[in-house]
Amino acid sequence: MVKAEIAATLYEISRLLELKGENPFRCRAYQTAAQALELTELSLDILVNEKRLAAIPGIGSSMQEKISILYQTGELPELNQLRSDVPPGLLLMMKIPGLGPKKIKQIYETLGISELSVLKEACLKNQIAVLKGFGEKTQQKILQGIGFIDQIGQRVRIDQAYPLGLALLEQLRQLPGVIRSELCGSLRRRRETTKDIDILISSDNPKPIMDAFVQLPEVHQVTNHGETKSSIVALLRSGESSIFLNADLRVVSEEAFPFALHHFTGSKEHNIRMRSRAIEMGLSLSEYSLAGKSKSIQCKTETDIFAALGLDYIPPELREDTGELEAAENHRLPRLIEADQLCGVFHNHTTYSDGTHSLEEMAEAAKELGWEYFGVADHSQSLKVARGLSPAAVKKQHQEIDLLNKKLKGVQIIKGIECDILEDGSLDYDDDLLRTFDYVVASVHTHFQQSATDMTKRICTALRHPAVTMLGHATGRLLLQRPGYAVDLDAILLAAKEHHKMIEINAQPLRLDLDWRYCKKAKMMGIPLVINPDAHQKSELALVHFGIDVARRAWLEKADVFNTSSYEQVMKVLKMRKSLWKS
Repeated sequence: MVKAEIAATLYEISRLLELKGENPFRCRAYQTAAQALELTELSLDILVNEKRLAAIPGIGSSMQEKISILYQTGELPELNQLRSDVPPGLLLMMKIPGLGPKKIKQIYETLGISELSVLKEACLKNQIAVLKGFGEKTQQKILQGIGFIDQIGQRVRIDQAYPLGLALLEQLRQLPGVIRSELCGSLRRRRETTKDIDILISSDNPKPIMDAFVQLPEVHQVTNHGETKSSIVALLRSGESSIFLNADLRVVSEEAFPFALHHFTGSKEHNIRMRSRAIEMGLSLSEYSLAGKSKSIQCKTETDIFAALGLDYIPPELREDTGELEAAENHRLPRLIEADQLCGVFHNHTTYSDGTHSLEEMAEAAKELGWEYFGVADHSQSLKVARGLSPAAVKKQHQEIDLLNKKLKGVQIIKGIECDILEDGSLDYDDDLLRTFDYVVASVHTHFQQSATDMTKRICTALRHPAVTMLGHATGRLLLQRPGYAVDLDAILLAAKEHHKMIEINAQPLRLDLDWRYCKKAKMMGIPLVINPDAHQKSELALVHFGIDVARRAWLEKADVFNTSSYEQVMKVLKMRKSLWKS
């Protein structure tokens, strides 16, 4: 087992123990060990073979033995027993927001419910509300949570699915007979989530490739093994869970490859428009060819297909039927932003709040990525759970930043804060302290249950404050885990435009908030966007590329994104904003 797989196994044991009602300290021990494994930069080979696991904080001698067994055998008798003791449906119930292991255990032991469908039926019959400690509100929240799970289905986040798809693709690319190969579908369009992996290969000899595909190490189950198409269920161990994802492989001729690539990239709506355009021109476009009445039009690439239809090449991220064909026909497609155009980021955390690396370590990591500046935005004082900064801690951090900026070469730290928007829309610090920051990221972290009217008023009130530079993770959503809070985003964008605020694209794959559709609206309204990783450790700075994906899907160009500006340009803008406030 690799490190990520062992961490996922330890998380699973912790959840199963919680569902059995075991000692909380024992449950927490597995979580702590899993987190420690994820954070350590040492290889698992070294940790196990040199018996250095116990030296890692959070991993005791007993846990060291279990990790070593998992590493060597891939199994743990304790886990096998737990899996037989706990119905698998109970683990699925833990995905319901607000429904913890104690309540799930109570439902199971009182009503014998171990499946989501049965739980939903019990809620509709009012059988949950009458249980001790539940009530009507809890029952309603459970119903809403089940609805959310039904809505997201078996979708997987891009940061989990893309590496798995790439791992499958890279293995297939090494096979004899493979001419061209690509990932298609949602992954190629860089959607936030996907329900499957689509792989396309061109070859004159598909059988050996199909045979190799169904025997890859990631294969959990083979659902179809054909001559030109095969399907598997691939196993992905990620963080706290094991994820199963369908993967399809299609092998076509080299001549058909560009047509199949376009077709299987999608989206469905884009493809319909393209086929309709072909028909209007007296042609027929399919996954196999572009043909007229008398002959086929030879196309070696997708660019050739678009050109044959009188269009500029449309990047995969734009293929959603949101005006891309019209823009391509009139040569008005945007020059989409590229990751190497970023000069720095603003929303990041350090050991001053809930980050795992120091100011200097984070700044040096930003420099290694080629950035000119590192904006620190630790949590503000009211967010105790994230060790929010007291005014005294802010002063201490600013003193350290001043010293580091004299020491550091090639990168500068900019003083920022992620300031909580309180329940009434006020900010978490007084104006005197807010004036000491170069910029302020204003975010909502509490009171998610407010009505849409109250939440909208709350955020708009904060956006009117002159200290606020940008709005952080605008809806508070956690992809596939928690829907965003109720809020009128159109009103939020209007307030941002009126008060000259920026909007963040939070690049954390769990958030990807603001959604690309509203990012596109923001661009049309002239609102500057900022791509931030919301990094809590050095490695997470690189998550900005997921934010770049969102920006590209939103038609954003370099000029639309504030942090494509140089350090000098950024500081000039930030100082000007502060001077306007003071005046």
